Amino acid sequence: MGNIKIADTLKKYTMPIVLVAVFIFFSWQTEGKILIPQNLDNLLFYNAYVFILAIGMLMCILTGGNIDLAVGSVVCFIGSIGGVIMDKKINIWVAVLAMIAIGILVGLWQGFWIAYINVPPFIATLAGMYAFRGLANVIMEGLTVTVSDESFLFTFGNGHIPDILGSGEQNITCFVAGIIAVIVYACIVFYNRYDSKKRGYDTAPIVGDIVKTVVIGAVIIFLSYKLSYYKGIPTFLIWILVVSLIYGYITKKTVIGRDLYALGGNKKAAGLSGVNVKKVLFFSYVNMGLLAAFAGILTVAMLKSAAPTYGEGYEMDAIGACFIGGASAYGGIGTVPGAIIGALLMGVIDQGLNLMGIDANYTPVVKGLVLLLAVIFDVVSKREKK
Repeated sequence: MGNIKIADTLKKYTMPIVLVAVFIFFSWQTEGKILIPQNLDNLLFYNAYVFILAIGMLMCILTGGNIDLAVGSVVCFIGSIGGVIMDKKINIWVAVLAMIAIGILVGLWQGFWIAYINVPPFIATLAGMYAFRGLANVIMEGLTVTVSDESFLFTFGNGHIPDILGSGEQNITCFVAGIIAVIVYACIVFYNRYDSKKRGYDTAPIVGDIVKTVVIGAVIIFLSYKLSYYKGIPTFLIWILVVSLIYGYITKKTVIGRDLYALGGNKKAAGLSGVNVKKVLFFSYVNMGLLAAFAGILTVAMLKSAAPTYGEGYEMDAIGACFIGGASAYGGIGTVPGAIIGALLMGVIDQGLNLMGIDANYTPVVKGLVLLLAVIFDVVSKREKK
């Protein structure tokens, strides 16, 4: 069974349990409206940017509780550039590459000041928040730019994969894809467990992996079943899954991933053990620029336009998703699945309160309290360990 206590395993899965409980609560309060296929599609649609930004923000937080306040403005800035380029009828892939390149440049700019000049991340990114929002307004001259290229909108926005296995009311392709995803996920979980045991590492009780696999598998099957009765697999969901898998691999299986956790765990010890502290910190902000650019692409495609107001509050959603999903405010602790769960929980709260007819002004209050409780849980857990 290993040396890890079952209580610790349960604590590890606190947020997934909370997510399921909150979903059940809103299902009851909305009389099942939140379970309608279109509402589930909307839940994912309107929170796509949070999933992407939360993954990038996690990389920053892991380095020691650092954050990036500029991401919302960068999303707007990148979107303004892409919108203007596509408005001139230039090839969409030129626009996409330009947006990604400029996002990386933004990350290089902020990472340089933070990692090599030692400007506090809060100050450097606060400056970026003002500057990039202003640049977006300058580029668009304060006006909204409409994006109408159908291939761009389908690929990154509101497109859905057509059913290639059937032609009836249910999208069979979507449902089969969900089943395959569950099988692949189960194989990965138990292979990783086998690999850890083979290398002599302590492993959590197997019941934890079984319960986790069953619960997550059930969620995937349920979601794919519901979406199969709407329009099928949304293209933006595929992008989210690809990004999640890539960064899940980076954080768990690569040297840079281990260095991120080491830096957040103990900066001085990490430096003495050979970790290039400045390089790792620099990487985290360059990466944030890249993912902010991608979030900008998705935002423009989903909203079919670029506007000076886009991205407002995005940074807070991303930060909140990470902390709610189990990332430590001190750094060194947090996972990509946790950030995704945090983002999903915030989305469920948003949509659930909306479907209940609760005044929208109360939504930030509830999200704020949930965030506070998550951070308190982190602080108390750390105090108990000491």
